[in-house]
Amino acid sequence: MSEQIKETAKEEVERVKALTKDAVRSGAYIYPFKGIAYFLSHRSIQKPLFNKLAPTITTGIGVTTFMFLFTYIPQLAVLAIFNGPIAVISTVLLVLSESSTIANLLSRGFFLEDALIDTFDGTLVSRGMTEMVSEGRHIKPGSDPMAKLGKLMKKPFARFTPQALVRYLMYLPLNFIPVIGTVLFVLLQGRKHGPSAHARYFQLKGMSGPQREKFVEERQAAYTSFGVPAVLLELVPIAGIFFAFTNAVGAALWAADLEQHGSTAPGLREQARKAE
Repeated sequence: MSEQIKETAKEEVERVKALTKDAVRSGAYIYPFKGIAYFLSHRSIQKPLFNKLAPTITTGIGVTTFMFLFTYIPQLAVLAIFNGPIAVISTVLLVLSESSTIANLLSRGFFLEDALIDTFDGTLVSRGMTEMVSEGRHIKPGSDPMAKLGKLMKKPFARFTPQALVRYLMYLPLNFIPVIGTVLFVLLQGRKHGPSAHARYFQLKGMSGPQREKFVEERQAAYTSFGVPAVLLELVPIAGIFFAFTNAVGAALWAADLEQHGSTAPGLREQARKAE
């Protein structure tokens, strides 16, 4: 039994090492930061955020303030039992995560969904991916990438689903484990956030469910390495909504690079059409 445990542990360590190497090699963790730089340097792409700025800021401030006023002390008391002196930091991170999740749920559910899709599509158009974007919406003539975006022809995939909220609540207890628990919480959130950032990309490519699963599985390390910094950025109070837009830009930049480097199996769209 002891030998089996050692062998299992060794295999797990080797698996984590391999995934880490794949993540580093992919360079996907750079894209959330590329998204920030690209967003700030391209005024046209900023339009969807500015159009929704007032309600998003109000929602973020309101939710964060409420959470710290009414939930910080009770959660600190519980975490102090498990985390000791570092409970103060753990609780702050936990409340920020909760606030960000609630603010994102409210904002995306009521007024941000179309704006984020426009930001993703506009970034793709600015990178020369107009033909791919035309699979999901009408494209108008012109030079401004955002002005070229016409009416959506395909209903976008939900970016925040009830399943995602349930999964988030299931992961919350990890924060009771000092340091390691919080790290695991962020990693697990990032693992799911990465593929969801490319939901629109999968739709524009015409990928079926099994095709999406296979595509993500083959690039799981890369998607996790994208998702972790993206999640951490969106945890920032108030500014998290801004980073939701820059993450959409970063995800689109990554999608454009995958297309240009021929990393998405050119026949996928044709296969999807045949299946239909």
